[in-house]
Amino acid sequence: MSKKVRTIAIVAAILLVIIMPIIGGYNKMVSLEQKVTVTEGNIDTQLQRRSDLIPNLVETVKGYASQEKDIFIKVAEARAKLAGATNVTDKAKADGELGSAVSRLLVIVEKYPDLKSSANFKDLTVALEGTENRIGTARIDYNTSVGEYNTTIKRFPNNIISGIFGFDKKPLYKASESAKVVPKVDFTK
Repeated sequence: MSKKVRTIAIVAAILLVIIMPIIGGYNKMVSLEQKVTVTEGNIDTQLQRRSDLIPNLVETVKGYASQEKDIFIKVAEARAKLAGATNVTDKAKADGELGSAVSRLLVIVEKYPDLKSSANFKDLTVALEGTENRIGTARIDYNTSVGEYNTTIKRFPNNIISGIFGFDKKPLYKASESAKVVPKVDFTK
């Protein structure tokens, strides 16, 4: 082997040693970013399912408790906020408000024993409960994906690659402050 061929082979080997980790790191970040996107979509799917169930629940409750107009308005406003949310932070906040409004709606139901025994109401609450469980699971999956992605883009040498290719930190799905407040139960009204 001539000296020129040997030099080219050494340079090519050095370039491969440098380029392969960059390609591997880039591809891993792309995969993790896609996983975050998919898990965010799963949250959206479940939030939409819940949002679709709520009008039926509200209409069922209205049939028994038409004087409870305030809560119906709050539920409608919260649904509208969730529908208009465009990023994870806004979705989490609107989701918390909607969850809080639905919780208050379900508290009102306690005043109406006939409503609680209605088959339609029971079916809707079971479907809503299942959806809430799916939403919780989707949030956990999303936050797990985001944690793995954010950790990967911060590790060396991936932090250099992520800076060059524009892989930015993703926000966690956090409960809003309104979601942390327990609804007040007042049967004196």
